[in-house]
Amino acid sequence: MQKDDQGVWSVTIDALTPDYYGYSFIADGVGLLDPSNYRTKPNFLYRANEVHVPGPSLSWETSDVPHGEIHHHFYKSAIVGDDRDFFVYTPPGYDPRGKQTYPALYLLHGYSDDASGWTAVGRANVILDNLIAQGKARPMLVIMPLGYGEPKVLEPNSGVFHNPDITQRNFDRFRDALLTEVIPKVQAAYLVKKDRDSRAIAGLSMGGSESLLTGLNALDKFSWIGAFSSGGFTPEFDKEFPALDAKTNQQLHLLWIACGSDDHLMENNRNLRAWLASKSIKHADVETPGAHTWMVWRRNLTDFAPLLFR
Repeated sequence: MQKDDQGVWSVTIDALTPDYYGYSFIADGVGLLDPSNYRTKPNFLYRANEVHVPGPSLSWETSDVPHGEIHHHFYKSAIVGDDRDFFVYTPPGYDPRGKQTYPALYLLHGYSDDASGWTAVGRANVILDNLIAQGKARPMLVIMPLGYGEPKVLEPNSGVFHNPDITQRNFDRFRDALLTEVIPKVQAAYLVKKDRDSRAIAGLSMGGSESLLTGLNALDKFSWIGAFSSGGFTPEFDKEFPALDAKTNQQLHLLWIACGSDDHLMENNRNLRAWLASKSIKHADVETPGAHTWMVWRRNLTDFAPLLFR
């Protein structure tokens, strides 16, 4: 930025392609939010402002279509030992007093996000509204839980993704909380199908790793798995996924692994896909333009959701 004769700092950038963008200011080494912009991205560690450049053809633009609802739940986790929350999207026409049941997508956020990440920033509810209205996706419930099995990973210098003990504890406790707390609560409160063929799991970054580590190690629970820009799992794939072999193909309807071409996690994702190929496990290799950003993940969800429950 440049300071003028009046002491005002400013910068002019090129026109932006329609999307949602994040930004913040750094003044004398201190990160600051824009006090003149009410749009902010919720995040435990890296809060930022948002700027919206509208584009009518984008799947996450609010359209004149029937809208689903977002429900916010709170509970005490015996597994993790804290009070936590999760969100549930119900599609247009969902009637809690009716008889129609729906398949369920468990959609996981990334490291430093909170449980609202996929709706507040990812626009997941708007994407599903539009896809369902266009007949591109089946009506489904989308459950978005808090993704931390070890809350200490959010503390400064926690060592997450460098300390194998805390990383493993984070993944393990999250999996246990999802399987034994969140899923039963959802099944008790909503008209949701309970068979594995009607249950999917997907996520971004840390949530992508959680989707793989949970889904591929619990194939009796999930038959549709998506991973967007996965980060956090180790390259010891035989150890991470000990039960996988060619017979896994009989249990999986879809294993969809995506990453942006400029993402720093691309190499590990390519290595995972190569390992899956060596095991003769069918999967979709998806590489798109972009880095480790929501602009990639909104597009991932737009492409992934129509493939589910077909």
